[in-house]
Amino acid sequence: MVNKHKIINDPVFGFLTIPNDLLFDVLQHPYVQRLGRIRQLGLSNFVYPGAMHTRFLHSIGAMHLMQEGLLSMRRKGVTISESEMTGAMAAILLHDIGHGPFSHVLEHTLVDGITHEEISLLMMEQINLDLSSKTEQQLWTQRPLDLAIAIFKDQYPRHFLHQLISSQLDVDRMDYLCRDSFFSGVQEGRVASERLLKMLNVVDDRLVVEYKGIYSVEKFLVARRLMYWQVYLHKTSVAAEQLLIKILMRAKELADRGVELFCAPSLHYFLYNHVSSKDFSLGSEAMKQYALLDDSDVLSAIKAWMSCDDAVLRLLSEAFTNRKLYRGRLLTEPLSEQEKGVLSRHYVDVLGIAPEDAHYFFVEHVSTSNTYSEKDDSIDILYNDGTVRDIASASEILDLRSLTRKPKKLYLFQFRA
Repeated sequence: MVNKHKIINDPVFGFLTIPNDLLFDVLQHPYVQRLGRIRQLGLSNFVYPGAMHTRFLHSIGAMHLMQEGLLSMRRKGVTISESEMTGAMAAILLHDIGHGPFSHVLEHTLVDGITHEEISLLMMEQINLDLSSKTEQQLWTQRPLDLAIAIFKDQYPRHFLHQLISSQLDVDRMDYLCRDSFFSGVQEGRVASERLLKMLNVVDDRLVVEYKGIYSVEKFLVARRLMYWQVYLHKTSVAAEQLLIKILMRAKELADRGVELFCAPSLHYFLYNHVSSKDFSLGSEAMKQYALLDDSDVLSAIKAWMSCDDAVLRLLSEAFTNRKLYRGRLLTEPLSEQEKGVLSRHYVDVLGIAPEDAHYFFVEHVSTSNTYSEKDDSIDILYNDGTVRDIASASEILDLRSLTRKPKKLYLFQFRA
């Protein structure tokens, strides 16, 4: 009999436990193991070389925080059954399963009309069916992930369980802020996740944070704002992502013309087929190929494309592989048509490309993020007298306007030529 009660040594939170057989078997599923081949921070390693951790590591870290949070609430008298505990842990373990290589790049290039969240749900359903067919394990019901999927979709009666997965103070954010801060070396992102979890409680089926934890919430929101502009939306990271998008767009254009490009079978499928939401269903070819696609497929293809016959794809691939990324600068207003024409003519003259291909060598892009959204579930603070107030009004140091303001930065990224 295989011992499935494992301990994992995590560099951020220490020793994590896999508490039961179901969670172990979920972890072992090929869809979940694929996350070990996808970087959590996409192309941030161009700026922070240590940022090479994977979505698999983030997922098991978030599962650990879920377990710690639920145990803490249990100690305060919140009734949480073992099945709810396992369901919530499985849901957070699988919350990122639909991500493709390099975060959202595929959604902008090779797949049309379907988001990674929708693919995540399909993959959860497939894992549910696969586990149901396991004959050697009789410790769970016929569809063991039904509860996890209901919690993930916010269709389970206990809303606070869904809030732990997806809200403005969820264990997903707690883990990625701590983890991304650790691996990037950006200390501003470090948050007191352990204290936040110990301050959680439930009032009227909604998550609340006890008042003595308000300073940890404030630090959490400030850390999130700083991490977005210092790491996630760092100009160089965004430049690398825009270059990668242009590479895949060019490869797709050549594939549509019938030009044969070297690539792994999974990437070949998405380059040479017009894949949209209608192609994704349980057991479909699109699902099978998507589940095989990871960072290595894209990187190996780009390295091979450095020697391809097409000048545009070759130049872009060489720039990406050798870190000659787009040069970026802030704009106060969008480029005029005249300015775009000047840029186009420059690249036509310098690179010897066709005028219709010049758009691959420059791009305007808007980066934006917000720290706190009034439209989403609020972060509620529980006072000693039993009253509950939104953090936006409860905080003495955070201004509502600064919390909810959505700053934007307009960049021009252009090829170095």
